[in-house]
Amino acid sequence: MSDALKDRVRSILSGVIDPHTGRDLVAEGTLRGIGVDGDRVSVDLLLGYPALGWQADLAVAARAALEADPAISTATVSVGFRVMAHKVQGNLTPLPNVKNIIAVASGKGGVGKSTTAVNLALALSAEGAQVGILDADIYGPSQPRMLGVSGKPDTTDGRRIEPKRNWGLQVMSIGFLIEEDTPMIWRGPMVTQALQQLLNETNWVDLDYLVIDLPPGTGDIQLTLCQRVPVSGAVIVTTPQDIALLDARKGLKMFEKVEVPVLGIVENMSTHVCSKCGHEEHIFGAGGGARMAEQYGVPLLGSLPLDIRIREEVDTGRPTVGIDPDGAIARTYRQIARAAAARLALQARNKAIGFPNIVIQNS
Repeated sequence: MSDALKDRVRSILSGVIDPHTGRDLVAEGTLRGIGVDGDRVSVDLLLGYPALGWQADLAVAARAALEADPAISTATVSVGFRVMAHKVQGNLTPLPNVKNIIAVASGKGGVGKSTTAVNLALALSAEGAQVGILDADIYGPSQPRMLGVSGKPDTTDGRRIEPKRNWGLQVMSIGFLIEEDTPMIWRGPMVTQALQQLLNETNWVDLDYLVIDLPPGTGDIQLTLCQRVPVSGAVIVTTPQDIALLDARKGLKMFEKVEVPVLGIVENMSTHVCSKCGHEEHIFGAGGGARMAEQYGVPLLGSLPLDIRIREEVDTGRPTVGIDPDGAIARTYRQIARAAAARLALQARNKAIGFPNIVIQNS
């Protein structure tokens, strides 16, 4: 009877869809254990991505589905997550102490890429992961101001540098090494070398994800960086405007060329709601991100509003997800973060890196 009931549990859970991956709990490998005691069952679910803001809802949904079956009197569901290391492009070697690198890119400037990158990093952290952010925009580093961090980085041995820390993130940027108003008059090879030094000579500590805020554009510098940095996945930021989408497509094609999986598209500034009258307007057009996602077969991770609070908060070093992790805008960023991490969890794993220890249970 117990084996038959276990099969029944598997069948029921195969009908519960994870909205972040679009797959059922059995197909995506989330079901890790079933216990049976008469007509009572217990189920262990283990997600492959951080999901503190959602795992309780998943437990409720799975329990409701199980207890709707007349053969089951009560069901106990525990949900945890474990972040694995995933494959990188080509023959590149993953960084020590960094399980996954997620590149945040845009085909052009002015679409809110850096703001999205910092809030994505904070959202992954809010969902329970250990996260760092590398400001790779050598010509226009903005993460120090956005995160409210300044000063020269420390070193313990004169060779490697310690990341700055704020809002629960490990942070590194060329902005820590130069004055804010100093122009970087460097050619491409110097930029590439500087980034690789910042990436490889920083003492990152046990990161599940390192978010890299790439320079805008798809030129030689960006292509070279994507060929030399061991990236697990990329997120493309765009606005609904046709010009921005045209350049975003180039960014997507660039990652295809270097064999980096695109985890999805974030449509920024998708709509504006007047703070005075509440009127909603699609200033930069509507639906462009969704059309692009459909055209290239990648998910639209989410859409963010054109909201003055987002701009004001990063300008003062108090990013939205950091100061209000449970607010309405932060919830959107956290949904995007879970969706991106879930898509990455479906990619092939890097077996050269040991399993992480992060497992959070929620019954």
